[in-house]
Amino acid sequence: MGRVVVTGVGAVTPLGIGAKVSWDGLVGGRSGVRPIVGFDASDLQVRIAGEVPDFVAKDHMDAKAARRMDRFSQFAVAAAREAIEDAKLEITDANRADVAVVVNTGGGGIPTIEQNVTAMNRSGPGRVSPLLIPMFAPNMASSQVSIAFGVRGPVVTMVAACAAGVQAFVDAVHLLQRGDAEVAITGGTEGTITPVAIASMANMGALSRRNDEPERASRPFDRGRDGFVFGEGAGVMILETEEHALRRGAPVICEVAGGAYTADAYHITAPLDDGAGAALAMKRALARAGLAPEEVQYVAAHATATPLGDIAETKAIRCAFGPYADRLAVSATKSMIGHLLGAAGAVSALACVLAIRDGVVPPTINLDDPDPACDLDYVPNTARRMRVDAALANGFGFGGQNATAIFRRV
Repeated sequence: MGRVVVTGVGAVTPLGIGAKVSWDGLVGGRSGVRPIVGFDASDLQVRIAGEVPDFVAKDHMDAKAARRMDRFSQFAVAAAREAIEDAKLEITDANRADVAVVVNTGGGGIPTIEQNVTAMNRSGPGRVSPLLIPMFAPNMASSQVSIAFGVRGPVVTMVAACAAGVQAFVDAVHLLQRGDAEVAITGGTEGTITPVAIASMANMGALSRRNDEPERASRPFDRGRDGFVFGEGAGVMILETEEHALRRGAPVICEVAGGAYTADAYHITAPLDDGAGAALAMKRALARAGLAPEEVQYVAAHATATPLGDIAETKAIRCAFGPYADRLAVSATKSMIGHLLGAAGAVSALACVLAIRDGVVPPTINLDDPDPACDLDYVPNTARRMRVDAALANGFGFGGQNATAIFRRV
């Protein structure tokens, strides 16, 4: 099967609008976690999140279309626009049927549901939007990207909790290698920071309660970690068959070398203690990429800063990489942007791609007192200049879903 390459990147994250500002923030170890401003959170136990700052949808798309989209779809369209421009991809009548969209999500339009339930309870059924269903449906991010850019190839959405953003790249590679399209607009998106979502996850005990020091709240692998920080945003990349990219003279960044996804078959929220399901995803991804463990330099970890999850992932990496695990650079973008749920893996993938391009690995910030049970090289607090020839992104989700994608220098 032919190779699949990355030719453009786009992002909307708590660090700002655009891949460059987001990447600069990650490499600079800057936190995008702040007190919540999107709604009054004063009555909530958790009052901090990684909200996207200063996002104005009509700056990135038609204003009328934006009003018909939930926030997760708006993020997807904005990130896709940047990625298309970065790839110098022209979509015309001649090629639009050969361009696919694979944009995954974990929750879809939860804000739209919540707002309309509130409106109905307050004012009756007449106040429910007639566009409720086509706004909140999880497939709408992919569909809105297709509509915005006029692409008519396959439109795919997989709802895979927090594994969704990584799984998108695995599925897009399969789609391109089958010949179903020559280009795929690929990634993950999420916009689910709402009062009910925050309250639910806080009641579960999954969220950090460091309300008085938000920038220090997300602490993957640290002994003092007390849960993840809700985040939002999108990461989108342009994937192409190598043949198509070379034919049009596209700016190739790297190759998507392989990927896999597996299941824990264990619990709806907790990972397997030994990380066996996650390790299997990494082992299969390495095998499908044709890479030995020692050929990978960097792992963009899932690393949510939950007490169980970080230990399980550490064990999984050790299982997958064996003795070489101690020589890996492993870092957590979530330490700076929080957990973007269905978009988290797409941002981890972005970190892999740009680490290969720029020769720098972003840090894990707030790692001040390492947990002895988390004993890998987590690039603490300061980015590291190093050559990266191959990088691996992990994404693990509720229900025991595990996904891994591997990116390689070309």
